[in-house]
Amino acid sequence: MRLPAAIISALLFAAPLAATTAPAHADDASPPAAPAMDARGNSFLGRAQDLVLNAMGFMGIPYRWGGATPETGFDCSGFVQFVFRQATGVLLPRSSFEQIRQGVSVMRDELMPGDLVFFNTMRATASHVGIYIGENRFIHSPSRGKTVEIGDITSGYWQARYDGARRLPL
Repeated sequence: MRLPAAIISALLFAAPLAATTAPAHADDASPPAAPAMDARGNSFLGRAQDLVLNAMGFMGIPYRWGGATPETGFDCSGFVQFVFRQATGVLLPRSSFEQIRQGVSVMRDELMPGDLVFFNTMRATASHVGIYIGENRFIHSPSRGKTVEIGDITSGYWQARYDGARRLPL
């Protein structure tokens, strides 16, 4: 079952935007920098938002090892692969071990929505992957018995297992 767009938007954009609103002082009134644009005039942030909204539409789909569609359920890398292909046309390899070799490395304090975040959950580098959505949150298909959900990379479990992040062209 996919969530309605209004619920998805409320979940995604519930975080405070104080850092991006009005300047603190009148002297700081310079206009914000324009986001990078692609050849069709679409901004990177707009494409990332579309990717994240698409991913959030699959919340509640059950985990299934080897699963790569909403009908069969998703494992972590199948979820990421499906969402990227559907939302952006980017074709990713099937496994998290291959996905960590895509794009460019991103420092944790530079994460942006749409970045892939990787974790060591099975005593192996990049054994789990999710999609960063902002405010230290990521969406992923976690494990057997669970469904696509939002996690927090600063929680004890995920923080201790964080392996890095990659940014793909959107």
